[in-house]
Amino acid sequence: MTARPLWPALRLGFGLLALTAIGRQLAIQIELGSSVLNFFSYFTNLSNLFAAVVLMFGASRLFTSGTAMEPSDRLRAVSAVNMTVVGIVFAILLRNVDLGSLLPWINSVLHYIMPCVIVLDWLLQPPRIKLDRKLILQCLIFPAIYLAYVLVRGSHAGWYPYPFLNPSNVGGYSGVAIYAVGIGAASLVASWSLVALGNKLGGRDTGRNAGIV
Repeated sequence: MTARPLWPALRLGFGLLALTAIGRQLAIQIELGSSVLNFFSYFTNLSNLFAAVVLMFGASRLFTSGTAMEPSDRLRAVSAVNMTVVGIVFAILLRNVDLGSLLPWINSVLHYIMPCVIVLDWLLQPPRIKLDRKLILQCLIFPAIYLAYVLVRGSHAGWYPYPFLNPSNVGGYSGVAIYAVGIGAASLVASWSLVALGNKLGGRDTGRNAGIV
């Protein structure tokens, strides 16, 4: 395992980097008069915010003694799956799309650096407990809720955060369904892979005394 003082410091630093990137881009959106709700309707922004919070909880041992507030390994797994999806979807579907006012350095942080950081954090500091198979499906709950939110809101507001979720761009809801199934499959593979790797690399505690949320 990595030296104790270094790893929490890295978690804190990358958590702050993600928050800084999101905050700067939010300020730009507000300056342009864009909708704040739209800004927080991007899966990338929500996933990076969640990842930053999880990282910073993990870094709390810098400021506490004894038993520090560690994030649940389940929360870390959810974050890792979300950020893996962010990286995969951007690389395959959005890399050549016009990103509008998104600054290049913010794009790099949110779509490249942070997905790699979160996955590496999971692999280099694997879970202390043995994770059950239910977690694989639990990691898909947020993406499913997010998809439902985007489609319902989009049908009323006429705005979609991503072109492949806009029925008018992909031949109707059947086209959206194809993309949704593809992304869902990628999410399922990512969830299964990360949980399996976590169990292989990490601890074998049953979780009764590990503070699972």
